[in-house]
Amino acid sequence: MKVSLVRAIGRWSLVALVLNGVVGSSVFGLPSVIAGKLGPMSPWAWLAAAAGIGISVACFAEVASRFGEAGGPYLYARLAFGRLVGIEMGWMAYLVRLTAGATNANLFVIYLAEFWPAAEGPVTTRLVLAALIAPIAAINYRGVSQGARISTLMVAAKIAPLAIFVVAGLALSHPHPAITAIAISTGPRAWLDAILMMMFAFGGFEAALVPLGEARNPQRDAPFALFLVLGGCAALYSLVQVVVLASVPDPAASSRPLADAARVFAGPFGAFAMTGAALCSVYGYIAGAMVNVPRLTYAMGAMGDLPKPFARIHPRFRTPYCSVLIYAVLMWLVAASGGFMQNLSLSAVSRLLTYGIVCAALPVFRARDGDPASPKSIAAPRFRLPAGHLWAALGIVFSLVLATRMTSHELTVMVVTALLGLGNWVWVRRQSGRG
Repeated sequence: MKVSLVRAIGRWSLVALVLNGVVGSSVFGLPSVIAGKLGPMSPWAWLAAAAGIGISVACFAEVASRFGEAGGPYLYARLAFGRLVGIEMGWMAYLVRLTAGATNANLFVIYLAEFWPAAEGPVTTRLVLAALIAPIAAINYRGVSQGARISTLMVAAKIAPLAIFVVAGLALSHPHPAITAIAISTGPRAWLDAILMMMFAFGGFEAALVPLGEARNPQRDAPFALFLVLGGCAALYSLVQVVVLASVPDPAASSRPLADAARVFAGPFGAFAMTGAALCSVYGYIAGAMVNVPRLTYAMGAMGDLPKPFARIHPRFRTPYCSVLIYAVLMWLVAASGGFMQNLSLSAVSRLLTYGIVCAALPVFRARDGDPASPKSIAAPRFRLPAGHLWAALGIVFSLVLATRMTSHELTVMVVTALLGLGNWVWVRRQSGRG
């Protein structure tokens, strides 16, 4: 008897997965970076970034509403442009999710040092990372419903403190000094650099589309979850930035901006509470990632684009257990070998290719509507984006413009990843004996 995945993810569990994929370390670490780049204009930058990423989100919403299988962007690229592009997308998407998970794990250590300064020691850091990742991997090894439940529970633990932080900060931080003079350039380059970093803050939604093979009504629920989370996060991030600017004299110099802001208007207890909230938020992000990301390599293995062990399903727990274990080990290795800003920047840049290709897939799928030769897995969209071709073109241009801010290091990593994907494709051709 063939063992299959279980459709255990409902609408609000999917919303929680999207939210956990988006809200993680960024809201606790980026306000200081953005303040250093744009100063008093930084709250508006969050809204500008939301508008930019919203173009890609809209394209994702239509494309995702056609599918009910696992794979997300990898599946969309493969069916739109063929196996080579699909495999390249799979490798790039995995790089994005791996570095994003590592970034959150890095920030967990940074905020934990507020309670326990020794946490940032070289050996201690590696032990803390292992203690963070291993239990979440074990939960997801045993079942998707348990993993989704943990993800859902962590949403309240991360959103409630942020909402309290915004309300209390807006009410209490007015008498405190505004941002001090910093060497700030508000030219186009500074805005592009800031928005590129904020792609990390608003990105991650695409990871929640990977396990749609375990969602109950994916075509209907995916667009709902994407738009709801984007709107909520745009408001939340911009208000958090306002509070940080009003509370911390020099936010650009802070490694824990929300804890420092809360210390100003709520004393030591406020700093303690926001540090705890950051730890819960990062834990929730990694819990969601452990549900989402292994389903990418599972989907690639199930379609013959990765070795068969990636597609193995546990006979008792009905989870892609090999993919779960591999992702957990790789996340620990990347987090242990890199820092917060290094992993954040690489994750932000590498997802631009993912967004651009999915935007390009939208008109391709539309052109196949009604075509009897089109694969049966490509259904009519449950959500149709008005002026979809225009949105797709804008999404591609947006990704290309931000890609101009890529550093040589980031470009090198992406080229290496693409070459690995090409080698994977060559291996697949040899295994299948055909193109």
